[in-house]
Amino acid sequence: MSISATPVLQVEDLRVEFKTRRGTAMVLNGVDFDLYGGETLCAVGESGCGKSMTALALLRLIPSPPGKISGGRMMFQNEDLARASEARMREVRGNRISMIFQEPMTSLNPVFTVGDQIGESLRLHAGLGAAAARARTIEMLQQVGIPAPERRVDEYPHQMSGGMRQRVMIAMALACRPDVLIADEPTTALDVTVQAQIFDLLRELQRERGTAILLITHDMGAVAEMADRVMVMYAGRVVERGTTEQVLARPGHPYTQGLIECLPELGSSMIEERKELAEIRGVVPSIWELGSGCAFRERCPRAMAICAQRVPPMFDLDRAAGAGSSHAHAAACWLHAEQPSEALA
Repeated sequence: MSISATPVLQVEDLRVEFKTRRGTAMVLNGVDFDLYGGETLCAVGESGCGKSMTALALLRLIPSPPGKISGGRMMFQNEDLARASEARMREVRGNRISMIFQEPMTSLNPVFTVGDQIGESLRLHAGLGAAAARARTIEMLQQVGIPAPERRVDEYPHQMSGGMRQRVMIAMALACRPDVLIADEPTTALDVTVQAQIFDLLRELQRERGTAILLITHDMGAVAEMADRVMVMYAGRVVERGTTEQVLARPGHPYTQGLIECLPELGSSMIEERKELAEIRGVVPSIWELGSGCAFRERCPRAMAICAQRVPPMFDLDRAAGAGSSHAHAAACWLHAEQPSEALA
């Protein structure tokens, strides 16, 4: 399946804030990205960087209060979801935009069979009767590789393994043939064999339907396997974006470089000594400690004076793609300014 020429989803300057006793906290601060039909865009970064919050914002599932979308646009098929009514969002969720949540055991209702839970969205969005919804549900269970779907359709989540529950979540998300699928850490807590099966399944379904996939992960190995394009997030901002090859082969941001260097590497020989794993020092800063400059500056081995003073804009690293192109390789780092400031002592 080829990637569409025009984006199915355009996110521009998305901002999400939460009001707390300490004041207003900006948890997403100017997130921009495009998503095209038939492609997989990976949002990658450590826990707390804003990946899952971006997904919840797209579906307007941020708890309000205390949270709210305070700025930006989320254009889906020429409609701004940031300003759509709640009634309209109920039509979109699970129908045109679906989500595979991180933990299937807590996302599936334990007192309803998996058939009832998948069939509910088909009755609601596709207008199917009980018999037709059941038949489609069995078809979906078979499509996602669940054996004996005619029997499994009447089972409860606790009767299934973790991998099968995750397949049920995928079947539920794809039942109404959405244009966009958001997969939030879809292989968390699954063994590597099941992870590979889930990724193969997503690729196969994408080829058949041309679904656009936003894959949220902290696993750079999953990025290398699944992504067409990558956006690296840190402290509520996108700090690098580009094709998978660009980002993994020529990382432009020190944070991206650190994520890649944390990956284990096997030598060409079992006898060959493996190099010691690198680490990114420190932790993701609290939203109250970001200050006025680059949020990564305290952990960055190449920080400069300007990093503590101003938030860096996106610098185009791929002149051939053209400035502002959604496929351009870009990074938000002062290292790519024409005249970088002097290094901090």
